[in-house]
Amino acid sequence: MQWVENEESESRLGRSPTNRSLVRGIEILRAFRPGSNWLGNGDLAERTGLSPATVSRLTQTLVLTGLLQHDARRRAYALAAPVLSLAHAMRTGSTVLATAAPLMRALAESQRINVGLAAPDKDEMVYLESIRYNRRVALRKVLSGQRVPMELTSLGRAYLSTISAAKRRHLQASFQNRAGDHWRELSAEIQLAIKQVQTQGYCAASWQPEVVALATPLVTGEGTYVLNVSVLTDEPAPRITRQLSAPLLKLAADIQASLARLPA
Repeated sequence: MQWVENEESESRLGRSPTNRSLVRGIEILRAFRPGSNWLGNGDLAERTGLSPATVSRLTQTLVLTGLLQHDARRRAYALAAPVLSLAHAMRTGSTVLATAAPLMRALAESQRINVGLAAPDKDEMVYLESIRYNRRVALRKVLSGQRVPMELTSLGRAYLSTISAAKRRHLQASFQNRAGDHWRELSAEIQLAIKQVQTQGYCAASWQPEVVALATPLVTGEGTYVLNVSVLTDEPAPRITRQLSAPLLKLAADIQASLARLPA
């Protein structure tokens, strides 16, 4: 889905960016993903929904400010080193991440499971931390900064339980576009997950083969995050859910308690 929003949609969500050029420049940066190291103006126009002329102007500005690098031979752009510096500043400056990480690692080591912390970005979830202790050998690795679909994952569905129905409807168009003919079934799964969070404090999902994941929201003064635990297993999902739900909820409670003890 193209995420350059018009003024009407911004008004509906209570947002009013003061500089549309800045908003569009950020969309250019968002277009870069793992496996898409070099993108030309045409690629960026397709991914952002911006006109080629606008993309050309913005990429030149981003090169001049040091956030993009340009390869004349490829006629393409890539993220430049200062972007990594910004990410490092975010990680080291996050009180929530600094508080949660040791507790997450302790749980991952004691249970030999995967523990993650993520935050929303548009229609996806972004991992801030991922501590992997798979009980079985797994080829899939999850790293900080990695994105996963909001509508398919326990992380995303737990987050959806924390926002208003109006905001969920705004995201629905993107979800429906990706789901295609499977949207009705997926929509029912999302609604069930939201109810599970509201009644049990967590939801479960198995969007990757043989992976069972549980997630719970973590609402803090810095914003809304989501914690998850997962394991690669061939055991029935209900059994894994019963095993992991209590440790997950205790982890969230311990993090909240630790944050509450921090000086104001």
